[in-house]
Formats: sequence, structure tokens, C-alpha cells
Amino acid sequence: MIEVNKENFEAEVLQADLPVIVDFWGPSCQPCLELMPDVEALSQAYDGKVKIVKLNSAQNRRLCINHRVMGLPAFLVFKNGEEVKRISGGDLTKEDIENLIKEVALVQS
Repeated sequence: MIEVNKENFEAEVLQADLPVIVDFWGPSCQPCLELMPDVEALSQAYDGKVKIVKLNSAQNRRLCINHRVMGLPAFLVFKNGEEVKRISGGDLTKEDIENLIKEVALVQS
């Protein structure tokens, strides 16, 4: 999985050909850390259909503010440079994320 930050966010997310799911996580967010192995596995399972990247919120506060990410974990979906959907909350499961991926991957524009 690619780690995005202010230097590569535009190229990796906003200019991507595939739909992109950005995993906003934090090093002190226990639900984020628990989900990370699942997110990485889903990234591999859906490679070529959707691009999943991660963003460390502690190191990229400006990007979090710009995208109005108020709580972690948060998963924002971008298509053609625009945010089209988001899910967030400490009770997210692998299934929630996989459902989001399936929805995004099947509704290709």
C-alpha cells in the first residue's frame, strides 16, 4: 500500500485512473491499527479494480482539515479527483470496508 502525504496526494489520489480509497489513520488510533492488516489484505485482493492508499493523520494535519476528516479511522473514496463517498468510526469492520470497495469497484464511471 502506498503512503500518501501532501507531496504525492494529488498525483496518487486526485489524478489516479482508478477509484481511490484513502485510509486516514493515526498512530495512536487503536481501531485504525487493528484494521490495518485487513485493509492491506483488501488492497491486494482488489488490486487493479480500486486503489487503496493510507494517510497518517498525525503527519498530515492540513490534508485532514482540507478534507474535513474529524474522526478516525476514516475512509474517503475519490473518483476523477472528487470525493464521492466516505465512511468513518471506531466500529468499522473489514466487512464495512470490503462493501465500500465492492460498491466503488462495481460502479465504475
